[in-house]
Amino acid sequence: MSPRTPSRRQRSYAPVFAALGDRTRLSLVITLSTGPPQSIAQLTEGSPLTRQAITKHLRVLESVGIVHAVRSGRESLFEFDPQPLEEMKRYLDQVSQQWDQALGRLKSFVER
Repeated sequence: MSPRTPSRRQRSYAPVFAALGDRTRLSLVITLSTGPPQSIAQLTEGSPLTRQAITKHLRVLESVGIVHAVRSGRESLFEFDPQPLEEMKRYLDQVSQQWDQALGRLKSFVER
């Protein structure tokens, strides 16, 4: 596969980046990643958003695997799953390393 053609794995990261590109969803991820699982009611507390809006954002995050719902009695608690972000970090580390190598080659070429 050429460097310009993204692999299946690389294409799978695009929806995760898109999900995190929204301020509300990013805020939800931060909240859930730093505390215990929370209900929609808890996540709505102190927010100008409605329960329906929070639910919609949680569903987007759930669809890319960043959060998942756990039933607790009659309500669902949402919890953070770091796995997709850890995979993306490894990928971004690889990309960063490739850029560092390319810039090193360019520097060597220019300084000749």
